[in-house]
Amino acid sequence: MQTLAGASGRDGVAALLERAVADRLEAGSAFFRREAPRIARCCHRMAERFAREGRLIALGADPASRSDARHVSVEFVHPVIVGKRALPAIALTAEGGPLGPQLESVAGADDIVIGFGLAEPGGAAAETESALRTAAGRGCMTIRFGPGGATSPETLAGSQEDWLFEPPSGDPSIRQELVETLYHLLWELVHVFFDHRGLLEGRSARAVHDTGASSFLYPFLSEGEDDLDAVLADVEASVLMKSAEIGELRRQTLIEGAVTLEAAAARLRQAFDSGGRVLAFGNGGSATDAMDVVADFRLPPVAAWPSRRALDLTEDTSIITAVANDIGVEEIFQRQVIAYGREGDVALAFSTSGGSENLIEGLAEARRRGLGTIAMVGYDGGRISADALADHVIVSRSQNIPRIQEAQASAYHLLRELVEAPVGPDGPAAGSG
Repeated sequence: MQTLAGASGRDGVAALLERAVADRLEAGSAFFRREAPRIARCCHRMAERFAREGRLIALGADPASRSDARHVSVEFVHPVIVGKRALPAIALTAEGGPLGPQLESVAGADDIVIGFGLAEPGGAAAETESALRTAAGRGCMTIRFGPGGATSPETLAGSQEDWLFEPPSGDPSIRQELVETLYHLLWELVHVFFDHRGLLEGRSARAVHDTGASSFLYPFLSEGEDDLDAVLADVEASVLMKSAEIGELRRQTLIEGAVTLEAAAARLRQAFDSGGRVLAFGNGGSATDAMDVVADFRLPPVAAWPSRRALDLTEDTSIITAVANDIGVEEIFQRQVIAYGREGDVALAFSTSGGSENLIEGLAEARRRGLGTIAMVGYDGGRISADALADHVIVSRSQNIPRIQEAQASAYHLLRELVEAPVGPDGPAAGSG
């Protein structure tokens, strides 16, 4: 494989990544320009339901959708931005059995139900559609994703409030990235309306979601507001600003990290060709990145790609909670690397800060045992980058955690592609997908 430092200054990897950036910028710009007004209104309707004691229920019937469902629930329940309220959310996924019975046991009329995986054909999509119909029948607000034709407008006939968003791309990785940005925006911007309480119809008297700096210091503010259009316009503008921000961070991550991504892909390919595995891990939203990348390796998004051996170290809650309780959170990944890691395997760590102690311990153990190490980090790279604690470090240079995670999604999707697409000066090898 040629490197990016070839005589021409540009080889197949550079061209592939430049096309990937262009495709993502084009799709993101088109999607969020078109949908910004609806996203703002959707945030308002969600805020009204949260203010009535409603909950957010995320559905994931297959491995890739499960990662999005769990990402949604952790973001809403455990806000990573100071000043954001914790909002009630739960993920219902295939591990708990069929989605329908799970949903029937928890869904109420004021809840919001978001379904993933509807764009991909198969039984999981049908199961999710059926669960969404159940939710709509109970009066829940429903949010779902196409691309067109996957779910017809009549599917949820009778629903009072059904929101369909259709990412404009035939690439499943780009669709997932746009959907992730969208649900991050819903989470970030729903909070705007809690500071404009007079615009929330039907909110309960109980002030569970009606507290905040402004309402505490000035309890009379916002009760008499009626200029919803002005607030919606501000939220719409914020959608466009944030979508532009993620576009630029994706560009930085992929172009600046091109050489590193190429080398990391080569290391993974070597491991797979020798019978090795990738072990992925992270905390919180980054744990769902580990889930997603493992799903992509096991169940390739491109039919021509082979399934690859991959293990998600965030998956077994009994191991994680036992180690955390009996020894300490710092050891939850190290212990699993000891148990599963073999010389020739590769450890893949996700961190927005680049300084999580349990990731550092996991990477250190991986090196002691002869594993290759790859890390995707945010901010300035943190300790992992500064101290070269991984062999290959891809940095998304931002302090905004949702944007970092969105850029990292692009990076690991392209890493997965590069594993299957050895490239030369003329681009990907024939038949690489």
